[in-house]
Amino acid sequence: MTTPLDLATRQALPDALRVLVEEFPRDAWQQHQNFSGLIDFWLQKHLSFRRLMERMNADAELALDRNADPMRYKQALSRFGGMLINELHGHHQIEDAHYFPVMAGLDQKVSAGFDLLDKDHHALDGILAGLTNGANAVLQDREGKNAFRDKVAAFRGQLRDFDPMLNRHLIDEEELVVPVLLKYAPAQFR
Repeated sequence: MTTPLDLATRQALPDALRVLVEEFPRDAWQQHQNFSGLIDFWLQKHLSFRRLMERMNADAELALDRNADPMRYKQALSRFGGMLINELHGHHQIEDAHYFPVMAGLDQKVSAGFDLLDKDHHALDGILAGLTNGANAVLQDREGKNAFRDKVAAFRGQLRDFDPMLNRHLIDEEELVVPVLLKYAPAQFR
């Protein structure tokens, strides 16, 4: 049974967790006096995840073109797929172990949001494992063009299912983390 807080069905953060993003709207973040290099780095990291997803989706579409070179696609998939999976895992581990516990203690109004983000990370871990398996099926294919296309099509479907969930998580994370950092500017995060 899903709830409105489940990553797969969530449309936005609950209103109770949006209090700081309403106080610190997204379009004013970069002009805020507490906007730091860390915040900029963190947002750029999220942008890199979005760009990797765009690239992987576009590459999968091209691989389904009957004239596309399977080896070229496999090389790109290995590079960009590995980058996405590894970087997301590392990013989530740092957040769960270091950033989120500190941020949750800074503002009780939104502390439950960090538990929600942690749950997202666990949900994403399972999906990332499935993506890894799907990518490996493509990379290990030696059965010919039809089997290759079928495996790429299945993997493209996994990417399409994952993309909106990843984006929802990144938006929600940004709308919790950045306002907390702007409001409290903790020394360990400057």
